[in-house]
Amino acid sequence: MTSIRSGGQPAAAAGRWPLVLAVLFLALLGWYLVYTEQIIRSFRADVATMTRMFAEVQTGLADPDPAGADRTLVRLQEIILESGVPLVLAGEGDTITAAVNLPFQAQLETPEGQLRVREYARRLALRNPPVGDPEIALVYFGDPPELARLRWIPWLQVSGLLLTFLVGVAVVRAQRKAEADRAWTSMARELAHQLGTPISSLKGWLEVLHLPLKERPAALGDSSVAEEIAEDVERLERVSRRFELIGRETALEPIGLEEVVQAVERYLRARLPRLGQGVALEVEMEPDLPRVRGSEVLLAWALENIMKNSLDALAGRGGTIRLTARRGAPGWIDVRVADDGPGVEPMIRDRLFEPGASTKSSGWGVGLSLSKRIVERIHAGHLELVETGPEGTVFEMRVPEG
Repeated sequence: MTSIRSGGQPAAAAGRWPLVLAVLFLALLGWYLVYTEQIIRSFRADVATMTRMFAEVQTGLADPDPAGADRTLVRLQEIILESGVPLVLAGEGDTITAAVNLPFQAQLETPEGQLRVREYARRLALRNPPVGDPEIALVYFGDPPELARLRWIPWLQVSGLLLTFLVGVAVVRAQRKAEADRAWTSMARELAHQLGTPISSLKGWLEVLHLPLKERPAALGDSSVAEEIAEDVERLERVSRRFELIGRETALEPIGLEEVVQAVERYLRARLPRLGQGVALEVEMEPDLPRVRGSEVLLAWALENIMKNSLDALAGRGGTIRLTARRGAPGWIDVRVADDGPGVEPMIRDRLFEPGASTKSSGWGVGLSLSKRIVERIHAGHLELVETGPEGTVFEMRVPEG
């Protein structure tokens, strides 16, 4: 029943963005997994180191040889050195007596080396307070290599999340711009399409007027031609008025839904012999319907587009279009347009109200999207496809009472 047309390259580009975001999300997820695994490994390594130290202490305590305590201390020192933790031992007078695992070669024998290590020890103290007795010796210590590497991972994750956010914002803005461009393009084409018919008719009547009276058909006097021209001018004014209202804030007022339905019925019945041979139109309205708050011109346009959609579905095959209007939920009026056409294809149902969805090869796919905008954004109502299948399609338009 419906075919979708859209720009090839913009649509393809828009379709790639979700894939890019998915890949970026998976990459960030991978970073979190790596980060977590490194933390676990670091904790396990610390536990293993503490266990080894505990084992060495127990061995030294159980050794009856007095020299065993010295050997235990040596092994404990080796374990600490293997951890890679920067350590600086400062004695009396702030003299550096030992330094291991520094990021540079410590030359404690020279004044320059002593000064360099003392400066490094002060930087360590800013992050980790030294331990020990200031009267005897202080031990300055830094972070283990694993912690130094892990420190950069949160920044990478924040950068990745920020990048994802920026890309997401760019994608949303690009999609909105593409949708707006597509909508305006469709609107411009629809305007040209609707203006084309009366303009072509006016050109034809001008050609008739240029004919000598003897060459004109007998029934086409000046008065008859003037009436036809007036009708075409009225159609042009109606089209102009519709597009003028859709592009600005519309003043709503209490209107009778009967007048709207009757105007659309007259419009459609006059065109059934030409556009929908074999199509029957049935209209059923509940008596004494409350008035609704809206624009008669725009509501008639929205309903006309919905019924044209059903008419296009029945073109070439015949069938019945049923329009019903009745009270719905408290405070609402329900207008349903049902046809017994072939239904909407499942793959395009979700896009039926987007610009570019067309019910015929010569349309621009803006009719239903305009109707949805008119009903929902201007009249605070609802327009939806409530039923579709091989036995037909049903659209429901709900508008609030006035």
